[in-house]
Amino acid sequence: MKLLLLCLGLILVCAQQEENNDVAIRNFDISKISGEWYSIFVASDLEEKVEENGSMRIFVELIYALDNSSLYFKFQTKVNGECTEFSAVADKTEEDGVYSVNYDGYNVFRISQFGDSTYIIVYLANFNKDRPYQVLEFYAREPDVSPELKEEFVEIAQRQGIVKENIIDLTKIGKFSYL
Repeated sequence: MKLLLLCLGLILVCAQQEENNDVAIRNFDISKISGEWYSIFVASDLEEKVEENGSMRIFVELIYALDNSSLYFKFQTKVNGECTEFSAVADKTEEDGVYSVNYDGYNVFRISQFGDSTYIIVYLANFNKDRPYQVLEFYAREPDVSPELKEEFVEIAQRQGIVKENIIDLTKIGKFSYL
């Protein structure tokens, strides 16, 4: 348990340091999060999690800030070849802007603003029983974004240690062609 907490702390510190070194990323005003979102990118340092049928190959539909400071997420994914809708509630932790949720293991994440309030990045650290891994997700208010924004996200993911092959442009595969 102590090792888990140490890993969690190190991942969050590294993510925070990366945010401080990157002018394009800053803390997101959580009051602006409620509404429809589109998955633009998903990236992970563990390829199997974001490849086809991977547990983190999910498409966001809605995010709502709840009165108790938790966040409600509505997603779609493919399970046994079928389009499946599911939801999750992430609880606010003691650290500002950090949330936790159980999905494919225990997850801790931070939402960061990317550009303006119409784009966000979710930095997620997953601690499942097999192997901890990280996921970066890029959501937007529109179904697609400019090539420049896509390029910037790829650079951010690579600075987080994610190889280009593990960065999936979900707009190119299309939610409904995948589901």
